[in-house]
Amino acid sequence: MPWIAILAIVVLFLLILLASAIKILPEYQRIVVFRLGRLLGVKGPGLVFVIPVIDQVIKIDLRERVRDVPKQRVVTKDNVTIDVDAVVYYRIVDPDKAVVQVQRYDAATDLLAQTTLRDVLGEVELDYLLQNREELNKRIQSILDAGTDAWGIKVTRVTIRDVVIPEQMLRALAKQAEAERERRSRIIMAEGEYQASKRMAEAAKFYEKVPAALRLRELQTLAEIAREKNLIVVPSGELGTVTGLVEAMLKKKK
Repeated sequence: MPWIAILAIVVLFLLILLASAIKILPEYQRIVVFRLGRLLGVKGPGLVFVIPVIDQVIKIDLRERVRDVPKQRVVTKDNVTIDVDAVVYYRIVDPDKAVVQVQRYDAATDLLAQTTLRDVLGEVELDYLLQNREELNKRIQSILDAGTDAWGIKVTRVTIRDVVIPEQMLRALAKQAEAERERRSRIIMAEGEYQASKRMAEAAKFYEKVPAALRLRELQTLAEIAREKNLIVVPSGELGTVTGLVEAMLKKKK
C-alpha cells in the first residue's frame, strides 16, 4: 500500500532527524552551538540535544595537545646563527573563544610559537642560551600564554628541544672549554704551592725556636739518603757522629 511506504519514509526521516539531534560527548569534549548563526553556548559532556538544520555544532577537544615547532633559524645577540626547534604543550580552556576569536587556533598557536621563539632567543647570547635553557623555556611559555589567552588557550609548557651550532663555533667552544680547564688546573696548582710554602714557613719558624728539632730532621734526611748503596754522604759538623751513624746503617742493610 502506498500509505504504508509513505509512513515508513516519514518514520525513517524522523529517526534520522532524532539521531542527528542527539549528541553523546565524552568527558574531554565540548560542542560550541550556533543557532541560526548566533552563538548559543558551550554544551557537554554527556547527552546533549540540538535542533537539526537550525543548530550548527563545532566539536572541541579539551585534552592537552603537543605541537612540534619547526626548526627556526635564529641569530643570537652575539651574532651567532643557530637552528632551534621546540615543543609546545597547550590546552583549550574556553571553547567558545577558541572558535569565535580566532579562525584556526592550532595554526595561530604554531605561528605565534615560532615568532616568539625567534624573538626571545635573538635577545640573548649563545652562552646564556646554552646555560639557561630552563629559564628561557619559562620566558617563552609566559609570552605565549599571554598571547593566546584571548583565544581561550592555556600554554602549559614550552621545551627547547635541540640547538644546532655551526661546526666552526663548536671548535671555538671546545677551545674555550679547554682553556677554562687549563686555567682551573693552574689555579689549583698555585693554591697548592701557596699552602705548601705557608707550611714550610711555619716549620722554619718552629726549627728556629727549637734547633734540636732541626738537627733531628737533618739526621732523618741523612738516614733516608743512606738507603742508596752507592751514595757517600759527608755531612758538615759533628762528622764522626753522623758518619758512624751512616756506616752503621749501611752495615745493617748489608
